[in-house]
Amino acid sequence: MPSNTTNKILVLALAAVALASPATPAGDQQLSVYAPVATYTLPVLERSGHVYVGLLELLEPLGRVSSESAASSWKIRYNAIDGEFAVGKRRCRIHGRDFDLTAPFQVENARGLVPVASLTTLLPRFLGAPVNFHESSRRLFVGDVAIQPSFQLETGPLPRLLLNFSAPVNPTISTEPGRVRMVFKHDAVVSPGSQSISFDNKVITQANYSESNGVAELDVDATTPLLASFSNNGRTITLAAAPTNTPNAPSTPASAGTANPPTAAPAFGNAPASAGRPLAVVDPAHGGEERGAALTDNLAEKDVTLGFARLLRHELEGRGFAVLLLRDADTTLTLDQRAEAANRARAAVYIALHAVSQGTGARVYTALLPVEQPSQGAFRAWNSAQAPALPVSRSVAAACVAELQKRQFAVHISAASLRPLNNVLMPAVAVELAPGNNDVAALTSANYQDQVATAIAEAVASVRDRLGAQQ
Repeated sequence: MPSNTTNKILVLALAAVALASPATPAGDQQLSVYAPVATYTLPVLERSGHVYVGLLELLEPLGRVSSESAASSWKIRYNAIDGEFAVGKRRCRIHGRDFDLTAPFQVENARGLVPVASLTTLLPRFLGAPVNFHESSRRLFVGDVAIQPSFQLETGPLPRLLLNFSAPVNPTISTEPGRVRMVFKHDAVVSPGSQSISFDNKVITQANYSESNGVAELDVDATTPLLASFSNNGRTITLAAAPTNTPNAPSTPASAGTANPPTAAPAFGNAPASAGRPLAVVDPAHGGEERGAALTDNLAEKDVTLGFARLLRHELEGRGFAVLLLRDADTTLTLDQRAEAANRARAAVYIALHAVSQGTGARVYTALLPVEQPSQGAFRAWNSAQAPALPVSRSVAAACVAELQKRQFAVHISAASLRPLNNVLMPAVAVELAPGNNDVAALTSANYQDQVATAIAEAVASVRDRLGAQQ
């Protein structure tokens, strides 16, 4: 074995592609997208032996998009690029040029479905940017977003393995006998090469990389329990052999003695690295089993709020905010879980999004607090936790109203007992989007939603100095 002062610098060359299991149930399959403006996952569908994804849903987080469905054709506009697809055909036209699909285009409930195998052909035409698609594992990279890993093995009585990444990462980390497992659900971790690397060490022996179903996984094998810790602002994960006087390693990452203590991956999405930017929590109402209001026979509130949230995230990020979406997929969250996630993120502002099928314009709400016993010291009553932040919440709401009125929106402001507004510690508002001119179709219009999102983002930015971020 090398001397205690000897460091082995090993560059990890890992496989970029690992086959997804063909036995994965269709309902559990997903596609992960990594782009400079957004990272998100989408469900994929199996139809007639081919795997499909919704094209509108795929492009929606990346720019301004709208679609139009007819009996025999389906049209989409992304920014200034037009696309037209013939239902049941393998031919399409994008920006005036014809392209072939690997399987027939399909429409379900006005939702255009394209074969996943055609994404490398379609997306560069819409995005104007290079696309790297790991089709077997369904991981799609737009532009130069890949996070490159390398390993540094420090030998000695208690060896350490330093995993250095080219950008901050936040994997889910778990331990089992003889192995530390890191699952990267939201990080574009990828590196070409072999699937595994062996170390000339009796304690830390091997690392294995794989990809499947939209996630990457890195497993490190060892003959003794390892402790995991984060440092370097999330760019380094250190795996160290547990001292001999603590023979039983914990089942979760350890935090003692680290400059940046590790945390379990948040249950509701990863809080982005703020780099001094105020953090805005955007909460698309409903989701999963909770559909919300039935806006039409085929349109649920949960779908409108999610699309609207992604657009608002883009607008807020453009004004210097870091943004955390409490859900970026069709998942179920309780009201208490939403409040807990926002409070734990120590955000500067919380914005809940709703939608209704009647009325026009928008409604902006602040919390209507119940009568509660006074808070005791550092502990606040759960149902009136919003009380100290309420004056600033009203300022945010007033700014939203002013910006919406500038854009000729009918808008109303009021206080309402609308949880979880009263449970969050930071300034908080809820915005309820109503149709334009009583036309429910406007709720899904990219132009209509963009005007509201721009107004909200401008309003929040205008009171930035009053938000008092808790970071």
